Order: sequence, then structure tokens, then C-alpha cells
Amino acid sequence: MSNPTSHADAFDAEALYRALLDAVRAGLAGVSDAAIVGIHSGGAWLAERLAADLGLEKRLGFIDVSFYRDDYAKKGLHPDVKPTRIDFNVDGATILLVDDVLYTGRTVRAAINVLFDFGRPQRIMLGALADRGGRELPVAADFVGRFCTITRN
Repeated sequence: MSNPTSHADAFDAEALYRALLDAVRAGLAGVSDAAIVGIHSGGAWLAERLAADLGLEKRLGFIDVSFYRDDYAKKGLHPDVKPTRIDFNVDGATILLVDDVLYTGRTVRAAINVLFDFGRPQRIMLGALADRGGRELPVAADFVGRFCTITRN
């Protein structure tokens, strides 16, 4: 896992992004079959930016987890469902799954289910701009811009 940024940079979005980018760049060094998949909505823009900075624009995809959430029956369908688009072969690839904030782990679980509908990646790594703790599932990010603890209400 990457190291968190200092308290001075806690809410500096560019500093968080640079920390995440540096960690991802180091973690994907030497990986020839890397691809980036952003989770709508917050992870999508982040994945686009990472793909541009890492030269992976042709291996960039997006996932909407609306139909895969375990609270779908309780909460209903999100009113703004986005298309899932993965235009590359997932089989055998190293996928960097990207979201803006990692919290309970439920969105990540749903995103992994979506990925497996497209094939069987060799490896899935997780990157998040911020990790706020509070996990309900055993999910941990490989790359994080900032760790922060927020208590539940």
C-alpha cells in the first residue's frame, strides 16, 4: 500500500492525485498488460486522468455498478445509470480498478462482479483517491492518495 500524504496536503486535490499517480506508476512498472477501469461516477474522471498520465488511454474502461449493488432491492435503481464500457480483452489482463473514495467496500465488490462478466483478469488492483475506513467487506486498496478516518453518524 502507498503511504498517505501529510496533514498539510489532506484536502489538496492535486496533492492527493499526485500521490495516487506516483504510487500507481510505481506499482504498474513492468506490467505489460495493464488496463484501467473507473467506477462511475467519481472513479470515471479519475481513471481518465490516470490513463492519460500513464499512456493507457486505449486500455481504459468504465463500470456502472447500479445493477450489481447488494442494496439494489432496498434502495432501487439510481436515477442516473451510466453505460458500462470495456473495449479491451479483460482475460489475462492486470486491471487497475479506480474509485474516488473507498468506504464500505460494497461498490468495489459490485465492480469486481461486473469485471468478471467481461472475462477473467489475471489480477485486479484497486486505487482510490481517498480511503475513509469503515469497511464492511474485506477490501483494501493497493494505491491510495490519502487515508482519513471519518466516524459514522
